[in-house]
Amino acid sequence: MTFETDLRVLVVEDEAIISMLIEDMLSDIGCKFVDVAVSVESALGVLAEASPDFAVLDINLNGQRSFPVADILKSRAIPFVFLSGYGARGLDEAYSGAKVLQKPFQLSDLKMVLEDACRPLKVPGRPC
Repeated sequence: MTFETDLRVLVVEDEAIISMLIEDMLSDIGCKFVDVAVSVESALGVLAEASPDFAVLDINLNGQRSFPVADILKSRAIPFVFLSGYGARGLDEAYSGAKVLQKPFQLSDLKMVLEDACRPLKVPGRPC
């Protein structure tokens, strides 16, 4: 799957090096627009002004969980994946079926998760 250039991705990650790495990976995949948030509050601010096509959420943001962001994404039917060094063990029970990408991960892992998330939603006029 090749992603259209206007795909907008929200990356919620509090570690600068990791968020830059994810931005680079998304660029390599073909994602042109990437919004980065370092906290739940900044992610909610981004969501108040923009509607991403996909989101990548670190579960633990400086001791705060990203679940409020996931709830908004879910209510808007925006696909997302959680990031965690602990894999699915880091999820609350309410999110037990959510996709989790375990850190560290490769470009191919991120691409596969993005493809899987976008495949069922692929409709004309929507990049994801």
